Amino acid sequence: MKLVLASASPRRLELLRRIGFEPASVRPADIDETPLPRELPAAYCLRVAMEKAHAVIAEADEAVLAADTTVALGRRILGKAGDQDEARQFLLALSGRRHVVVSAVVVRRADLVRHRVVKTTVKMKRLSEDELQVYLIRGEWQGKAGAYGIQGQAEALIPWIRGSYSAVVGLPLAETKVLLESFGLPPMAPVK
Repeated sequence: MKLVLASASPRRLELLRRIGFEPASVRPADIDETPLPRELPAAYCLRVAMEKAHAVIAEADEAVLAADTTVALGRRILGKAGDQDEARQFLLALSGRRHVVVSAVVVRRADLVRHRVVKTTVKMKRLSEDELQVYLIRGEWQGKAGAYGIQGQAEALIPWIRGSYSAVVGLPLAETKVLLESFGLPPMAPVK
């Protein structure tokens, strides 16, 4: 069986490789990721990951892996900021507060679909105006839920997390490995 990654995210591909899985193909899914009215963060995240998994055309011998990650401040979904002003608003809202990062992973082969939703609590330190400005100018906020990436410079802004670090980056590795193995996709043997 072949693995298809339904994501253009270099972070997801790197994480997948880290646990020994190499997709035979990368086919990013093009879907509308706009939250529905009154949609809660976990339901939103799972819906988007499911839609990505179903949007990719796959052969009978292919399993599609799709994922989505979002930042939730209470019931509020903080997706990818559209511009620097919105990124600033997101970061100010998160500054000094706890929030939840929701990551959903879906594996689909034909009509068989399995999924996991992982929630990680994250605390961002109170940001000074200088820290905020430097982070925004560097542009690392672009293309990231909640306008930050824990795997980059923002790691210095996060004093603690409770849960899965890899889920905050974009792919919960323990859950992903279990799902892939449940479809008969074992990790590759390490190269010597």
